Amino acid sequence: MHLFYTPDIKSEFYTLKEEESRHCAKVLRLKQGDTVYLVDGVGGLYTAIIQDGHHKKCQLQVIDKQLEYGKVPYRAHIAVAPTKNTDRIEWFVEKAVEIGVNEISFLLCDHSERRQLRLDRLEKIAVSAMKQSQKGYLPLLHEMVPFHKFVQKCISEHTFIAHLEEDATKGIKDYYKYGQPHCILVGPEGDFSSSEIKLAYDAGIRPVTLGQSRLRTETAALAACHTLQVLHDVYAPL
Repeated sequence: MHLFYTPDIKSEFYTLKEEESRHCAKVLRLKQGDTVYLVDGVGGLYTAIIQDGHHKKCQLQVIDKQLEYGKVPYRAHIAVAPTKNTDRIEWFVEKAVEIGVNEISFLLCDHSERRQLRLDRLEKIAVSAMKQSQKGYLPLLHEMVPFHKFVQKCISEHTFIAHLEEDATKGIKDYYKYGQPHCILVGPEGDFSSSEIKLAYDAGIRPVTLGQSRLRTETAALAACHTLQVLHDVYAPL
């Protein structure tokens, strides 16, 4: 399946952007009459026929549309403090999209070593991962926000903080509810500070452990994402 991202698709006829046109015509060597598929990032999957395989403005005609392509009945939201090494947080975004995540938020914490983020680059990585894994939904990526502001907006019933303190004894599975949204908070390399943990507890957010191993930030965030995916599959009705 040759998949292209077309967030602005509105009608039966569509012209691919120059970068996508080049990929279609020169890399994939597709031509007039070939079938391609388009995703709009919000669940729409479109079947289209190439009318003109121009390498700068490839023209398509949509012949079929499917709604809610790949939709799952749950919401996985990972809120993570970006790593000092940008490659690691980019790796996390790519793999989380491939596994399945609805939202990713970036936290500015007391122990954060990275205080700025190129969201535009992360969005490109997310788009590429969405196409590669043939998904119909592009996750929401939010600008970095201070920890205390993020906590203020959380729905505590569905939000959990993963940290290394001794009172984090229960796993995500102990709180998981099928069909409900879940948000997991993952701290920076130095973990959440004691004041941040207290702030989360005061807001009604409960602690969870991601296992006995001490994980890197990006590994912990991906483990949380994968755990939610596995629990969804385990508890899905037959």
